[in-house]
Amino acid sequence: MLAKTLMVQGTSSDSGKSLLVAALCRIFAGKGVRVAPFKSQNMALNSFATLDGDEIGRAQALQADAARIEPTVDMNPILLKPTDKQRSQVIVRGKVYKTLSAREYYREKTDLIAIVEESLHRLRTTYDLVIIEGAGSPAEVNLKSEDIVNMRVAKLAKAPVLLVGDIDRGGVFASLVGTIELLEPDERAIVKGLIINKFRGDVTLLDSGIEFLTAKTGKPVLGIVPYLMDLKLDSEDSLALEKTNRVSNPIINIAIVRLPHIANFTDIDALAHEPGVAISYVAPGEPIDNADLVIIPGTKNTMEDMTTLNKSGMSEEVRHCYARGVPVAGICGGYQMLGHTISDEYGIESDQRRVAGIGLLECETRLNPSKVTVQVKARVEGEGSIFSPVRGANINGYEIHMGETVLFRGAKEAFRIIKRGSDACDISDGCVSKDGLVFGTYIHGLFDNGALRKSLIDYIKSQKGLGADSSGIDYSVHRQEQLDYLADTVINSLDIESIEGIIGAGVCGSRLR
Repeated sequence: MLAKTLMVQGTSSDSGKSLLVAALCRIFAGKGVRVAPFKSQNMALNSFATLDGDEIGRAQALQADAARIEPTVDMNPILLKPTDKQRSQVIVRGKVYKTLSAREYYREKTDLIAIVEESLHRLRTTYDLVIIEGAGSPAEVNLKSEDIVNMRVAKLAKAPVLLVGDIDRGGVFASLVGTIELLEPDERAIVKGLIINKFRGDVTLLDSGIEFLTAKTGKPVLGIVPYLMDLKLDSEDSLALEKTNRVSNPIINIAIVRLPHIANFTDIDALAHEPGVAISYVAPGEPIDNADLVIIPGTKNTMEDMTTLNKSGMSEEVRHCYARGVPVAGICGGYQMLGHTISDEYGIESDQRRVAGIGLLECETRLNPSKVTVQVKARVEGEGSIFSPVRGANINGYEIHMGETVLFRGAKEAFRIIKRGSDACDISDGCVSKDGLVFGTYIHGLFDNGALRKSLIDYIKSQKGLGADSSGIDYSVHRQEQLDYLADTVINSLDIESIEGIIGAGVCGSRLR
């Protein structure tokens, strides 16, 4: 027997689909339903490595966490990672397929519908309920003929659709009505309800608008979800970069270099949620002022971004920060940039074959055609005041990269990887400067590890004459608390009983098959 399905589509990108799916996964998991998320095609710069070493969208990993299950590649069989303004790296079932322009991908993507169908079928034979997320809007008339993520998937899964509109950006009534109007009659029929998301203020002020929507579309409004300004969960796409945390009288200022092709910036989230820590994104060419820590995050195009940093003066700006005693950290592509050179002999990212790095770490990087995607456990080996309190401790994270970094003779490693996937190993990772103020690593999720994050934050506090009083809680604990908070808010905002009725019998309570 195949699982029941429910699909959440939006009137636009960033309407809140991902978090609503996460909330519904947590709600139904709490009712004893074996529930799983699914998104056939995701375009995102933030990704995650599964236990099997497959790369999927970070949002689907978060949704699986909400469902209290392990994420798998079937939850996101196609992932698009933009490498420049024209092309994206296409990940199919967790592995690199091709790098294609938008037009090239549109010619090929309908051939991938079989992959989508297979993954969806596997989930439906394993779980009781699959909650599907759409992408962008189902009413993009210029893209509908090649659709493999919205209404085509809804029909494939025989999934009733909930349509979500973002009221915070304005025009929610026009967006919801306009989307319904632009759908084909058979598509309109499978939309079973509307949701207004990100509302601020007195909900009774929407009463007349709700009546209008119901009369105009013939669809019930199933709830109004408030804008959760204090919700602290992983961000999915670059739109989240505009929403940096604003802290009154911060005690620590962290500057993140906003690379043109920035990726996996969820690595920063655990730091952003530390009390008294303010995060600012600094674009190439802008000064780095009053920073207590500089972080260069991951990128989908190390060669081009490194060239941009050099030409804009940002490389020199980072060196000046270090000269003032400011710690500098690099993750993945940021780690590669902190070395002396990066070479691309195979032309993977650029026509350039070699580019100078920032030169703060004694290492060099070569880009390789093969991609590493794996979960890891590592031991802290770095020396210096930042690492010494946790030296010898184990941390967890994951690798997603296409480069190999080699340390110069005498250079110190940052970590020792002791487990990759399910296999024990003994592999050097990262590099630390002699004074311990600069470090780089390929390990994503580094700051999610509470003890290491505490060591870093407490070092900065000590340099400012403040008490070393960071909590050191693993971010995974915080994430579960935030998912519960999200689910509690949504369950109190939506008509869950009506949604259960839309899904159909055999889902919850005594009807659980």
